[in-house]
Amino acid sequence: MGSPKKNQNKGFFAAMTSGISMFGNAIHRSVNGLLGYEGLEVINPEGGKEDAEEEAHKGRWRQEDRDSYWKMMQKYIGSDVTSMVTLPVLIFEPMTMIQKMAELMEYSHLLDKADECEDPYMRLVYATSWAISVYYAYQRTWKPFNPILGETYELTNHGGITFISEQVSHHPPMSAGHAENEHFAYDVTSKLKTKFLGNSLDVYPVGRTRVTLKRDGVVLDLVPPPTKVNNLIFGRTWVDSPGEMIMTNLATGDKAVLAGRYEVDGYVYNAAEEPKILMTGKWNESMSYQPCDMEGEPLPGTELKEVWHVAPVPENDKFQYTYFAHKLNSLETAPKKLLASDSRLRPDRYALEKGDISKAGAEKSSLEERQRAEKRNREAQGHNFAPRWFDLTDEVTPTPWGDLEVYQYNGKYSEHRAAVDSSDSIDETDVRSVDFNPWQYGNLSTE
Repeated sequence: MGSPKKNQNKGFFAAMTSGISMFGNAIHRSVNGLLGYEGLEVINPEGGKEDAEEEAHKGRWRQEDRDSYWKMMQKYIGSDVTSMVTLPVLIFEPMTMIQKMAELMEYSHLLDKADECEDPYMRLVYATSWAISVYYAYQRTWKPFNPILGETYELTNHGGITFISEQVSHHPPMSAGHAENEHFAYDVTSKLKTKFLGNSLDVYPVGRTRVTLKRDGVVLDLVPPPTKVNNLIFGRTWVDSPGEMIMTNLATGDKAVLAGRYEVDGYVYNAAEEPKILMTGKWNESMSYQPCDMEGEPLPGTELKEVWHVAPVPENDKFQYTYFAHKLNSLETAPKKLLASDSRLRPDRYALEKGDISKAGAEKSSLEERQRAEKRNREAQGHNFAPRWFDLTDEVTPTPWGDLEVYQYNGKYSEHRAAVDSSDSIDETDVRSVDFNPWQYGNLSTE
């Protein structure tokens, strides 16, 4: 597909207003008619297509908005729309992508157990269950905000963990993260790749995730499955993660392989690919394990034991947040002397959290234009952007969905946080008064 022409002065709502004006006198096209368009597929949350026309009328969009948005988005079918399209705030959640990275830390105690465990196969049971646990959060159908270049997120008050993430590249959009406590170190470089398919979106996790268990220096490599967001415009939006999740011990070759849709099954294998432990569960509910024989059948005298279960969650939460997700957003739990580049301080995110969609949209547009002004200034001066907490390495690692340039944690945040936490000075600054500031330069004109 050809790239659509850019309109730097018009966001989504301006484009939609123009579209409605152009088509306002035309005969309204029904959803049933749109179902005949190439690339438009409606699948109900149970995975069926029999009720496609009925399902297409459901979901969070108003009918007139669906039609207008579909007309605008058809040109992008087949494209990677990671940062190509300006989307309306009404489909967003008050969280950014680099905050969402921190949700993986909710059940970090499973990695503590993996580090303490003597059995190499049970290590993989604990570590893989930890990797599965975040999919409860990933089933949310709201879109997180794209981070601004240089934006950060820090977490220091959960399980003894120090966590820092940073948006290290804007084109292509890339994030890096590091978490650490006495038991493990977690490192990730993430570069999402997408493919817009009309009424669905394929999301490919181009990235590298490594967990180092400190006691024995065991390094685990995680390859997550791709994600598919169904019924983006027509029907009830729902998320699926078809494909395999693979966790590999890089030293021994032992690995865990899990697959399934909601119901997840798989095995922990030794280096000879012989099954040692079977695993089963639901990726948004719980995981259990049981020792097995060479045929993958449960060993006599053993029983299925639960290793992870999702924690209680708030009832009727607007964004389907867990208590931990609310904690990630809260300024009350922010660390001492929060970095001004932290996602919590984004005015668009905060406005959306408070329910002011109009202000959230205006603030989002303002931040995006400021980011464009920074890019123009950077290019005019021949400067390059340099992340603060991560360094670009010479390593390029292959993934199932393309090569990845690897960023490495440089340790400077640990030094910064240690200095702040050991300081005797009393920080009387109200964090709510701190302006969001991920910027490389001072005040720039956005004209």
